[in-house]
Amino acid sequence: MNLILLGAPGAGKGTQAEVISQALSIPQISTGNMLREAVKNGTEYGMKAKAAMDSGALVSDDIVIGILKERIAQDDCKNGFILDGFPRSVPQAEALDEMGVKIDKVLEIFVPDETIKERVSGRRVCEDCGASYHVQFKPTKTEGVCDKCGGATVIRKDDQPETVLERLATYHKTTEPLKAYYEKQGKLETVVGQEEVADTTALTLKAVGVK
Repeated sequence: MNLILLGAPGAGKGTQAEVISQALSIPQISTGNMLREAVKNGTEYGMKAKAAMDSGALVSDDIVIGILKERIAQDDCKNGFILDGFPRSVPQAEALDEMGVKIDKVLEIFVPDETIKERVSGRRVCEDCGASYHVQFKPTKTEGVCDKCGGATVIRKDDQPETVLERLATYHKTTEPLKAYYEKQGKLETVVGQEEVADTTALTLKAVGVK
């Protein structure tokens, strides 16, 4: 099964991608990892991507899709793959279709913005050991102090309320229109994120046919 996973930043898409990857024994392909691997391996598209990155330019869609086609031609993708983080826009999805990349299902992990803001703004990370906490769901025993090493717990830049709002606005403007695009193709299925991750996981696995 060839899957695309959609979801706003903070909706828990990455966690569900890992679960599906393990359940179906298919690789989770993130754009960043894929680009780094292609550059490291010195493939044709990898060299083009490196030239763009070295000059400070964005890597063009045709290069990203070229790298994607190289990646999904590898043996571990013969039973399918999960795209996590691509496409991010309708033009990218159209380019994907034009280059003959077959997608069987598009799964959206839906969590309301208010819930995402609450989840993300409550995250805390230890400056020293990297342990993660949440002021509501997984608080430290002493506020602001890591349970594991005693280091200070802080809000990451990505979790700052203004950053979260910016990322959500970008998602709604650029990526959310993909839902209508894939709905027209009869490929979209939405999983509503639950309070407990395990409950969301159960719904996700059901959506991809794992009982």
